[in-house]
Amino acid sequence: MAKSYKIAVMPGDGTGPEVTAEAVKVLKTAAGKFGFKVDLTEFDFGGERYKRTGETLPDSGVKELRQFDAILLGAIGHPDVAPGILEKGILLKARFELDQYINLRPVKLYPGVETPIKGKGPEDIDFVVVRENTGDLYTGTGGFTMKGTPHEVAVQSAVYNRFQVDRCLKYAFEYARKHGKKSRGRGKNNTLALSGKTNVLTYVYDLWERAFNEMGAAEYSDIVREYYHVDATCMWFVKNPEWFDVIVTGNMFGDIITDLGAMIQGGMGIAAGGNINPEGVSMFEPIGGSAPKYTGKNVINPLAAICAAQMMLATLGEEKAADVIEKAVMSVTANKLESLQAGRMGYSTTQVGDLVAEIVAD
Repeated sequence: MAKSYKIAVMPGDGTGPEVTAEAVKVLKTAAGKFGFKVDLTEFDFGGERYKRTGETLPDSGVKELRQFDAILLGAIGHPDVAPGILEKGILLKARFELDQYINLRPVKLYPGVETPIKGKGPEDIDFVVVRENTGDLYTGTGGFTMKGTPHEVAVQSAVYNRFQVDRCLKYAFEYARKHGKKSRGRGKNNTLALSGKTNVLTYVYDLWERAFNEMGAAEYSDIVREYYHVDATCMWFVKNPEWFDVIVTGNMFGDIITDLGAMIQGGMGIAAGGNINPEGVSMFEPIGGSAPKYTGKNVINPLAAICAAQMMLATLGEEKAADVIEKAVMSVTANKLESLQAGRMGYSTTQVGDLVAEIVAD
């Protein structure tokens, strides 16, 4: 009997529905080829629903989402809704309520895609960032005093406990062991690097560094451990991206360095990420925003959304299907597209989806 996966689809705002449709097209093609089923249920959480009802992601919606194997998200962000409302009310709420404590961000330059880093190619830019996804400054710990006065004080605290740090590190070590460059036939060792700021954030990153070294020494002696200050990480991303294999870091620093990573791999049009609960429901999304100015024009690049679906399948255990989708995307970037930019690809949004699906089906 064919295995079946229950997938919640949240197309969201702007061009989100357009790119999600292409991801679903490729997902269905892969399912047909590799003999599994996808049972898709669409949800309308996003800006238009908020405008109609005042709801973002209600508790009842979270309860429904818990019943699925994974979530495929298009984009969140509406020009008629103030910044922060949808992001906090949908994205952050889903991450926290579903305990998606890992944000997984591959940074990989595909053939045919331009990088702004001179002299670097696909063989140089191929690493992964494991970002802790539920702690740090994002917990909302803090507040205002004397708000609106000349003496106003704003405090927002970076908060971590050992449990949060340990479970993130364990995921990162296991990921490095299974997917590091040595495992992929590249490099002499699988390496996990901690990116922090131990010279200034002497409480939070002291905890991270101690936990990192204790766990590595006790359980992962086969993994080479390295440490970089986050500012140095940013510099070396640009100068020598080939040095990196798997990087683990906290929520705030991870937010910043993964966007830098997206730029060096060719931009938001190709970058995808996963919000992962290894024991529960994970959510996968393209990194780019809703791009409302392109809505309905059939010109937006859907490859990041397709890559999000590919990551989803890999996480669900359908690694052969995921591998074929990634190779299909690489073939399209190498041989078909003129650019990743909206309106400059040489193909429409739906045509790019068709190109990938045809290769997957072949």
